[in-house]
Amino acid sequence: MKRNIIVSLTYILSIISISGQVVNLTDKDFDGFNILIANDLGRNGYYEQKPIAELMGDWTDKADVEFIAAVGDVHHFGGVASVIDPLWMTNYELIYKHPELMIDWYPVLDNHEYRGNTNAVLQYSDVSRRWVMPDRYYTLTGEADDGSTIRYIFVDTTPLIDRYRNNNKDYPDAVKQDIDKQLAFIDSVLTVSKETWTVVMGHHPIFSETPKNITERTDLQKRLDPVLKKHNVDFYINGHIHNFQHIKHPQSPIHYFTNSSASLSRKVKDTEGTQFKSDKAGFSILSANKSRLAIYFIDGKGDCIYRFEKKK
Repeated sequence: MKRNIIVSLTYILSIISISGQVVNLTDKDFDGFNILIANDLGRNGYYEQKPIAELMGDWTDKADVEFIAAVGDVHHFGGVASVIDPLWMTNYELIYKHPELMIDWYPVLDNHEYRGNTNAVLQYSDVSRRWVMPDRYYTLTGEADDGSTIRYIFVDTTPLIDRYRNNNKDYPDAVKQDIDKQLAFIDSVLTVSKETWTVVMGHHPIFSETPKNITERTDLQKRLDPVLKKHNVDFYINGHIHNFQHIKHPQSPIHYFTNSSASLSRKVKDTEGTQFKSDKAGFSILSANKSRLAIYFIDGKGDCIYRFEKKK
């Protein structure tokens, strides 16, 4: 049953995780408020994008997903020029056509979208009923049948990273965004948040194993991570790296998850705090109820390859 979603500007932890094998999920694993997380999508249907899109629809039905969080890179490589850019059809509408995917999609911008017209990404909400983007960063809450609640905060990470802000030619809108204003918004939301669980999502990782420029992560470790640690959020979930990772950094109470590409994946190695890694493409499902917050990594074959639960 789909539930209402509200848009608005110390526990003892028990942890269960399973890795290294296919995990058989049952209806009990989806007893809660469930969302699907996808990112790094836009390949005009090539690589694994089309079959993974169909699997996303199948799992949306199976898990009774409430909405889809599109955590950046819906469009490779130069973003979109306008709300009528053909990429909206070839990257999105004609690919994610499964009947179960005709639900709300809540997106964030990413580095590829910042190469194009970022305002058009927001304005596409006026074109497509299922594309719901209230702002560049925003917050939602959801409520499970057992009365438990979960707060989601969607972060605009590209303007928080200097390598994009300093490249006005390729990322013209990045430097125009106010870093302090966004961080103040996140801090203010978390300050008053009383939900059972708190999940923050943005395109770029705070901690991950990747050959990408280390300053992407150190800038977020300097700017975003202190706010998240101050309020002891439960999960931070990102894309960008094109593989699955779960990192528990020794200096942070937060669990950091990298969600893999839904079209083209990359190799991955261990790094400090690695709990799980996989170079498979796919997507994730997040499930929350009163007793646990769970994430399930689903690969390009439709198998669950990792389950992690944080329990209260």
